[in-house]
Amino acid sequence: MPIALLALAIAAFGIGTTEFVMMGLLPDVATDLQVSIPDAGGYISLYALGVVIGAPLLTMLGMRTRRKAMLLGMLVLFTVGNLCSAFAPTHELLLTARFVAGLPHGVFFGIGAVVAASLVAADKRAQAISMMFIGLTIANIVGVPVGTMLGQALGWRWAFGLVAVIGVIALAAVAALVPNQPKPADVSVRGELRAFRRPQVWLAFAIVVFGFAATFSFYSYIKPVLTDVTGYTPTAVTALLALFGVGMTVGTAVGGRLADRAPMKTLYIFLAALAGSLLLFVATSHSMVLAPITVFLIGATGFAAIPSIQARILDQAKEAPALGSASIQSTFNIANSLGAYLGGVVLAAGFGLTAPSWVGALLALVGLGFALVSGWLDRRPQRDEIVVSHRATQPTEAADIS
Repeated sequence: MPIALLALAIAAFGIGTTEFVMMGLLPDVATDLQVSIPDAGGYISLYALGVVIGAPLLTMLGMRTRRKAMLLGMLVLFTVGNLCSAFAPTHELLLTARFVAGLPHGVFFGIGAVVAASLVAADKRAQAISMMFIGLTIANIVGVPVGTMLGQALGWRWAFGLVAVIGVIALAAVAALVPNQPKPADVSVRGELRAFRRPQVWLAFAIVVFGFAATFSFYSYIKPVLTDVTGYTPTAVTALLALFGVGMTVGTAVGGRLADRAPMKTLYIFLAALAGSLLLFVATSHSMVLAPITVFLIGATGFAAIPSIQARILDQAKEAPALGSASIQSTFNIANSLGAYLGGVVLAAGFGLTAPSWVGALLALVGLGFALVSGWLDRRPQRDEIVVSHRATQPTEAADIS
């Protein structure tokens, strides 16, 4: 694999760290800035809002800019956003800084996926994309725990200062290692949006919204389950979250290899496996031996389909690969919010701490349903061609009989 993928993975590591480290530091930030925990939750939701808005908007604004220049620009904005987070003196300014830090997230991954795919042969595109996303998964193994411990020991501002340093390193790596990309051909907003008329593009978004909301429904409430149901200490839960990150990394790597051979089958298999793993956790959550194994499986199955869906959107939105790929990142954040919301609904209704796993299993099955419809649409033109071909031969056959 090209060394340029390492530069993209370093950037993904920094982005993944800043996205998730706030969850572990939320009480510290709330205490320091003298706001309630619910108000501090805005630091997470405003980042997600930045991703949702920034991905399509900035991609369209930069559609005539060289892709490497866009990657560098997004890393500059990412670094500035995290520096502002580290030095934000008030609650309102930190909310603004988190929003700014989220703006380049989807754009970087969207354009990065297009660049990664362009660096390798067509039969290795999904593997190349998965190599970039492995940086995001490793952030959950190393970056988030280290950032959380640093923030708790020295102050939460140091965690975002560390992320800003990672941003500078990623900026230098992309500048040095990613080759110059050709300038995009003449494009227009109308031309880019034309790709979104295809049902397959919207089906890809639906797969992400429901299929990946399944993982976030489980992950958003994993800590209370592992402490109150399984019986682990809060310190041990930190290690189990790292195990979840290991599962994400393994799943992304395996999913990338399988997606190059059979992307739709990979989607079917892992969405079904995710539903099964979430149902299994309802039973294994009571066992200190089996629960960690299931946590690993959910991490692996939940992220194994990401290379498939990224490759899928590149195929279905050929006229707008960067916009389509960036929009998928917005959709992931919608999935994050949907999964957390629905998991919270069943908890508030009194169905128990394992109820979000049931919700996640149902969401994964809905995502699988959309994937099956998408696969059926892929096969339909072939069947139509067979029918037309068969009908075309009938007059000849009749003439032969006569």
